[in-house]
Amino acid sequence: MHGAVVLGASGLVGQRLQQRLANHPMFIVRALAGSQRTAGIDPSELPWGLEGQAPSLELPPVLDVQDPGLVERLHGLGVSWAFSAVPSAVALTLEPRLVEGGIRVCSNASAYRRRSDIPLVVADVNPHHLQTRPVGSVLHACATNCTLIPLLMPYLALHRTFGVRTYTATSEQARSGAGYGLLRGEVPLTFDIPGEAEKTMGELTWIAGELHEGTVHPSIIDGEMRCQRVDQADGHIIDVVFELSNQATQPDVEAALDAFATHPDAAGLPSAPHRPMMRVAGPIDRDRHLWADGLSFPMHVNPANDLQAGMATVVGDVRMDGPRHVRLRSLSHNTVRGAAGGVVLLAELASTRWA
Repeated sequence: MHGAVVLGASGLVGQRLQQRLANHPMFIVRALAGSQRTAGIDPSELPWGLEGQAPSLELPPVLDVQDPGLVERLHGLGVSWAFSAVPSAVALTLEPRLVEGGIRVCSNASAYRRRSDIPLVVADVNPHHLQTRPVGSVLHACATNCTLIPLLMPYLALHRTFGVRTYTATSEQARSGAGYGLLRGEVPLTFDIPGEAEKTMGELTWIAGELHEGTVHPSIIDGEMRCQRVDQADGHIIDVVFELSNQATQPDVEAALDAFATHPDAAGLPSAPHRPMMRVAGPIDRDRHLWADGLSFPMHVNPANDLQAGMATVVGDVRMDGPRHVRLRSLSHNTVRGAAGGVVLLAELASTRWA
């Protein structure tokens, strides 16, 4: 078992990480770290905002991420892995400090995404991109933006089979994607999300890029995207039209979506879904499909034990607008697959394949 710290003790993604690591077969949480607002508080006294009860973790008081002695304190607690869910401004200085201190970092923050020397990885799609880390270095790797996942999965399935010339996408992003403040109604709901489309589109080119001699060469992908918030608690949906390079029929497209499979390097990891994407014949239903695990759509989930639940993308409303245009809707659980679950799956991969 690898000792771990969760960075971001009271935030939504930080608590989702605690939940997913509470009974994990490969990692054990030995510490939480947060801002000065939470530093020194007993973890059991932190307000819990997710479904169910807070996991029962016997931990010391929350550590201060700004503490100059943080690395030494973590080593003293047996911590060798950090799961980062701090704001990007904090991650900019905190994550390198931990890596320099010999602690492996898997990050949900955007601060170091699309850096040539820091892998940006969706573990069951591009695990080989972990090779971009400098030889012999301590692991520092990033998971992607939560909005990317429901665009990435159908894009790759169709591009690998038919080629994709361009796409036009609109997101419908849940309130939880902006953290507890918006989820709890403490801040007003605004529908446009500045910068989100550019970030998502850029990460798509990176994840779909080719790896040559340890360097990622991003793909050139033509597309348009608008990102907006909707008044739903969880689940990000992408409404997208793909223009294919080659003509296809509806059965051809459905077969390509159904055939999309987990990369062999990630198969069998505790958080890897049975299949990364599931297709439904009718429309997407947030309530029914949110916790898809790659085989089924469980309705009564314990996220602390059911690590595959919520990790599969669901595609529905697939139809052809002519022989080269595919229209579909795609759903992903944003705080699970798109955030905490993606980070934990990345750590599972790295610890078994590339640590």
